[in-house]
Amino acid sequence: MIRKRSCLIFCGAFLFITWNAILVLLLWGRPPQGRDQKEGPEGPPSNVMEDVLRFANAFESELEMQKKILLQIQNHQLLWEPSDNKPKVTAAPQPAIPILVIACNRVTVKRCLDKLLQHRPSAALHPIIVSQDCGHAETAEVIRSYGNNVTHLKQPDLSDIQVRPEHKKFKGYYKISRHYHWALNQVFKTLGHSSVVIVEDDLEVAPDFFEYFRALLPFLKSDPSLWCVSAWNDNGREGYVDPGKADLLYRTDFFPGLGWMLLREVWEELEPKWPEAFWDDWMRQPEQRRNRACIRPEISRTLTFGRQGVSLGQFFDKYLRYIKLNTEIVPFTKLDLSYLKEETYKENFEKEVYSAPVVKYEDVKQGQLQGPGPFRLQYSSKDSFKLMAKNLGIMDDFKSGVPRSGYRGVVSFMSRGRRIYLAPPPGWTQYDL
Repeated sequence: MIRKRSCLIFCGAFLFITWNAILVLLLWGRPPQGRDQKEGPEGPPSNVMEDVLRFANAFESELEMQKKILLQIQNHQLLWEPSDNKPKVTAAPQPAIPILVIACNRVTVKRCLDKLLQHRPSAALHPIIVSQDCGHAETAEVIRSYGNNVTHLKQPDLSDIQVRPEHKKFKGYYKISRHYHWALNQVFKTLGHSSVVIVEDDLEVAPDFFEYFRALLPFLKSDPSLWCVSAWNDNGREGYVDPGKADLLYRTDFFPGLGWMLLREVWEELEPKWPEAFWDDWMRQPEQRRNRACIRPEISRTLTFGRQGVSLGQFFDKYLRYIKLNTEIVPFTKLDLSYLKEETYKENFEKEVYSAPVVKYEDVKQGQLQGPGPFRLQYSSKDSFKLMAKNLGIMDDFKSGVPRSGYRGVVSFMSRGRRIYLAPPPGWTQYDL
């Protein structure tokens, strides 16, 4: 548009100058009136007067035309040049992405809320909603101390839950599932939001936590092959991620949780069949996942500090406490993330994985790899995967046949500074349930 306007201005100015040049040449080119030309008693000959009048009329018309041309040039110049007086084009308003904090009886929710408020770029774009179960007075007081900075919701049903005898020790998981169901209904049905990022009260967020989810919301909305965005890398321990790739994102078939974004449309799909307990493992079942993927980062944007909870610290001491939290701000909203589109990603990912040289487990374990990588370490069964994963220090469990952080059966991690793809043989088609 700017080039078109500048061309128009140039052409107008050129025509203006050219016409004046032609007019001057015409006047100069008139033959001079000879002295032998006879003059009448009343003055110069009549043909000279006619020429003068004709040129005067033409000149007056030309001045009027040139005035119009100059006005057009001036108008286009005002459009072309930046001006504070011009009406400005306003961008479409950004949708709010609320943060739902699931809380119960941990006063350490303060650490979670402090970090959220520290890194939050806008209260209007990211309202913080704390949903509290358990009726724990001390935790409620901590939440209330934040005043209008957060919205404090209290789960009203604190009744006991009857479970079958063999699940008595798992009663906490039933209460958590009930709480999630109520809280998500509050966000989507009562408050009317179209998306939400869910964190639990024992998570600390990275400086670019909000930037990350803001950038990926359009992808989640537009790509039906996606159903969540997570801030978490299950194998994101120090030494197992590339510290120079804070901007690297993946598709994963495994539902990671631990700071994740959900759309209202997906909640409307899940809500009628929401489980009584173990909601996260239920999310990983093929009936819910439906071959959809999540986005996850190379370096986690959340860190869990909650060793105590209903899981009794499962995985915490061995894995979770060592997860590397990103510390630099990546401007995700300004990056080209089109590589995450399903067909593009699948083609490029498989090409990189299966063009990488195959190496032996012993060479990876003993650090005897030659070259910068990446390398492919091939497994042939669940048992061989578990054996190699456990000995290499990555998480070795499966949920509904899917390894943690896996995509099409492949788990990516760093080992002694080299990229390793723990992968099934070429031609992989589906997970073994």
